[in-house]
Amino acid sequence: MKKLSETYKKLGIDFSFPIEIQDAQGYDTYYECSDGYWARYEYDANRNQTYYENSNGFWCKQEYDANGNETYCEDRDGLKRGTPRSQSCDGND
Repeated sequence: MKKLSETYKKLGIDFSFPIEIQDAQGYDTYYECSDGYWARYEYDANRNQTYYENSNGFWCKQEYDANGNETYCEDRDGLKRGTPRSQSCDGND
């Protein structure tokens, strides 16, 4: 993923570090600091974190049931826990 600071520079947009972007509910969706580290976050409609990745190459994704309980987790290191929605009877959630 291209760092947001690179895009800002290319477009001639002034900025300072850290670059922090939040969604309308105040949850972080992007963070970048001056040493080049960045992180990106995604959330579902219930504000559960469903995706995370960073500049070190780490990523993880999670799925949750209607009660907010984690039902599936997978990460770059091969950790897999639970059953992905696409393989469960609840695939249409």
